[in-house]
Amino acid sequence: MTLTELKYIVAVARERHFGKAAEACFVSQPTLSVAVKKLEEELDVKLFERSANEVTVTPLGEEIVRQAQSVLEQSAAIKEIAKRGKDPLGGPLTLGIIYTIGPYLLPDLVRQMIAHTPQMPLMLQENFTVKLLEMLRTGEIDCAILAEPFPDAGLAIAPLYDEPFMAAVPYNHPLAAQSEVTSEVLKNETMLLLGSGHCFRDHVLQVCPEFARFSSNTEGIRKSFEGSSLETIKHMVAAGMGVTLVPRLSVPKEAFSTKPKLKRDEDAYVKYLRIADKSGGEPPTRRVVLAWRRSFTRYEAIAALRNAIYACELPGVKRLS
Repeated sequence: MTLTELKYIVAVARERHFGKAAEACFVSQPTLSVAVKKLEEELDVKLFERSANEVTVTPLGEEIVRQAQSVLEQSAAIKEIAKRGKDPLGGPLTLGIIYTIGPYLLPDLVRQMIAHTPQMPLMLQENFTVKLLEMLRTGEIDCAILAEPFPDAGLAIAPLYDEPFMAAVPYNHPLAAQSEVTSEVLKNETMLLLGSGHCFRDHVLQVCPEFARFSSNTEGIRKSFEGSSLETIKHMVAAGMGVTLVPRLSVPKEAFSTKPKLKRDEDAYVKYLRIADKSGGEPPTRRVVLAWRRSFTRYEAIAALRNAIYACELPGVKRLS
């Protein structure tokens, strides 16, 4: 058996679909299927039950996949030990980051890394939380910037900052005349949400749980619409299709300017409001953390990345140590 074959069966077990597993492994489906079949023949066991609609893992297959996962982690650890023996800050650091953080943190973070550790360029992988956790376990990435909560995967975690949410409303909306709004008021609006898979979607539904019902006829709640990215949703807000919640770092600096706007771009048509807690408490926030495998041995690289993140401007967030 080979590490590649083990990687394939872990992917199939995760995706429950040969085509999706092949896509995740960047190979053709026939290549993956042949490799899995070869491993099943070598082990003389059936790892997967195949049907027209889904793939399920056999009970024995579950044990073998867990062991394969452990082997992949250990093989990644060997590479990390070798890197540490040379220069922990020498060579690329592979960083995963979720879609709702990447566009707003990376421009400043990359500049900080170039300024302080040019010998350690960032190799970036933007993806959903669940996918990044899997890539961490298999050693495909070294570390990841995520938003809590997420399943405990036995990772090392360093809190980075708490980021408040803000409401985004059309500039001509009645709420735009206010400086803040409560979740009670927002539940009467058409809420624009990210699609399934985005953890920020879950964060929004925690603030406004009424929208989890996606009902078009529930009293006081109109149907919610979905967008593929925060920036797409902002365009939808500007077009007057509804309101949404956004993380503080995604709010452009111009939104807080008291000077008249000189140009009319999409942000000029969006008003950002602080979300007030009706009980006078803190506004809703998300905690952003840095996660890495406990077996990852380039400690200096993690420390350098954290220092670079703390050197970023990070307006409006509460930094954590």
